[in-house]
Amino acid sequence: MSRLKCGIVGLPNVGKSTLFNALTSNEAEASNYPFCTIDPNVGIVEVQDDRLATLSKISQSKKILYAATEFVDIAGLVAGASKGEGLGNKFLAHIRETDAIVQVVRCFASEDITHVSGKIDPIEDIETINIELCLADLQSCESIVEKIEKQARGKKELGEALPVLRKVYEHLNKDQPVRTLELTDDERELLNPYPFLTAKQVLYAANVAESDLPEMENEYVQKVRDFAEKEGSLVVPICAKLEEEVAQLPDEERQEFLESVGLKESGLQRLIKASFQMLGLQTFLTTGEQETRAWTIKKGATAAEAAGEIHGDIQKGFIRAEVVTFDDIVTYDGRVGAKEKGKVRFEGRDYIVNDGDVILFMHN
Repeated sequence: MSRLKCGIVGLPNVGKSTLFNALTSNEAEASNYPFCTIDPNVGIVEVQDDRLATLSKISQSKKILYAATEFVDIAGLVAGASKGEGLGNKFLAHIRETDAIVQVVRCFASEDITHVSGKIDPIEDIETINIELCLADLQSCESIVEKIEKQARGKKELGEALPVLRKVYEHLNKDQPVRTLELTDDERELLNPYPFLTAKQVLYAANVAESDLPEMENEYVQKVRDFAEKEGSLVVPICAKLEEEVAQLPDEERQEFLESVGLKESGLQRLIKASFQMLGLQTFLTTGEQETRAWTIKKGATAAEAAGEIHGDIQKGFIRAEVVTFDDIVTYDGRVGAKEKGKVRFEGRDYIVNDGDVILFMHN
């Protein structure tokens, strides 16, 4: 996984645009990330990680490359979108390409900002978007079932997914997202070729008013928490207005400003961390004179898979991985010092990489 990709959805006037503007002001320099075209609706944000600056100092690296998260602004997702309202089905293609969905939910009252439905009801907002995605999935599921039924005549193996797809159809028909359907591992595997939108994990960004700082708790946020708990989703309270203000400050003033309102880190970084947690992601590190860099991988990934993140040829020609923990490389002032103390391990292809492992790959 070269970069985590989250789609941001939300009804009009919930703070989605404010939050997205803050994200794109925090954009990482695109030139650091090869083959990256930044469309107007895409923002790439660096994942803050203090370990990189420490490693860079030890290795005297010329540059630091942080792991990055891509946020895609999914426009056109309004009531009736699945029938072509708003921007119609354009949004479906955008969501399909993301790893997870961040739904911005309005959790503040304001006489200045009207709500599309005339009242503040975060659960109704969540359900409006859920229903649109369920309807889109229902249409997909129907056409998939019809297609398989035609193709499966006389080809038993093709029909194996049919009972599971029918189960999915029934669930969607009750306006229930696929992620809340209880499935066995075998059933999940049979659904792999069919990327249903509602199978994606959702993170709820509960957008609060500045008057709710620093606790960022209120009755609306609690309602969202109760809802999210039932479907096993995460909630990150955030103040989009504050994020916008932070984004306009020079880098060196941001931390001081956050602390002045009682916060340790930006909502944006909390969103990214929660996304990593939700999707079971972690980072391993590489360091040298040229660069110190963080790479995003799934928890449970092997050394060979981690090597493949850097380059397919390194994975193919993998000989071994020289692994040292971040703490050991700092304690012994670099890889050489750690090696002298017997803290560098030589691992094979199947070694399970841990978060913060500093790895040097040997390959043909």
